[in-house]
Amino acid sequence: MEHLMNIQLENSSAYKKNQCVITERNYNSVFSDIENNKYMDFYIKKQIDVNEENILQYNKKLLDTLIKDRTTGRNIIWATSDYEEFGEAYSSNCEILSALITGSRNNIIRPRAAKSRDNQISRTRDKAEVFTPSWVCNAQNNLVDEQWFGRADVFNYTKDKQWQAIKEKIAFPNDKQHTWKKYVDGNRMEITCGEAPYLVSRYDTVTGKYIKIEERIGLLDRKLRVVNENTEDVQDWYKWTVRAFQSIYGFEYQGDNLLLARENLLYTFIDNMKFKFSILPNVKQLQEIATIISWNIWQMDGLSYTIPMCDIAKKKEQLSFFDRDDTPQYCKIKDWRAKEIITFKSLVEKA
Repeated sequence: MEHLMNIQLENSSAYKKNQCVITERNYNSVFSDIENNKYMDFYIKKQIDVNEENILQYNKKLLDTLIKDRTTGRNIIWATSDYEEFGEAYSSNCEILSALITGSRNNIIRPRAAKSRDNQISRTRDKAEVFTPSWVCNAQNNLVDEQWFGRADVFNYTKDKQWQAIKEKIAFPNDKQHTWKKYVDGNRMEITCGEAPYLVSRYDTVTGKYIKIEERIGLLDRKLRVVNENTEDVQDWYKWTVRAFQSIYGFEYQGDNLLLARENLLYTFIDNMKFKFSILPNVKQLQEIATIISWNIWQMDGLSYTIPMCDIAKKKEQLSFFDRDDTPQYCKIKDWRAKEIITFKSLVEKA
């Protein structure tokens, strides 16, 4: 667990042989999904607001994984009163169920940039929700990389509120502790992550503007760029992409933001496979990445290290005085290298 102490805050059918080496088994599994004509509804390249109904129709287990709470074994909860107008099932202490965010209720969960101005203001006033512009996320992430690489301007140059990506392959220091594999494996965390703009930057969370892969600035985006530049075939790329996802962590209080963050990470995986190889991942690959995301991007009250509204949830479950259990339900995360489940609180206490 020592290495987890080091967490730092903060045409799809076109197959181009000169771009990659694809095994026959992988090729067939990928394109069988596309030929079923289900995938194109699920994945739209520049889509900002992910469509939960399309995910459900593509694969229900995938959507169920994205709303899973690994601490309780149930689903994440709303932890916001913003949706109570839709009925009792949308109360802040209730679980987010797939049936509540699909069908006639599809797209009720929307990115902050797509919400009405009044709703944005009320969430800022009531919950202190303020989303950081991408240029600020980039500047702060650059400081993290400057510390790791020992030099500035590793991934991009900045000027005012803009940045220009480095076009050359990222160069690594000439020592064994600073290889590209060490960089990919290094743990990073975004606290109170909202839609996870410090981790992935598919779009600017303030303006809603789509950001091309080459210009993305998130901590995971940078790891995936390094993987893209240092692997050739799909199997090696996927191996190191999985390790990159396993090294990225973040927590969020509100359930709607948490789902958006998880969806953003999943779509970032799809974006990069399509960018690198001009193919889309198969169901098994999507499910594996979604499972990692559901462990690493979790719902938590950052003050108590427990699931939000923990006391209210317990009172609903307690049938009598004799059923009472006052033990705090501290949030669980997974140490993928040690292959063990630990509480986030235990990490904080050892830091």
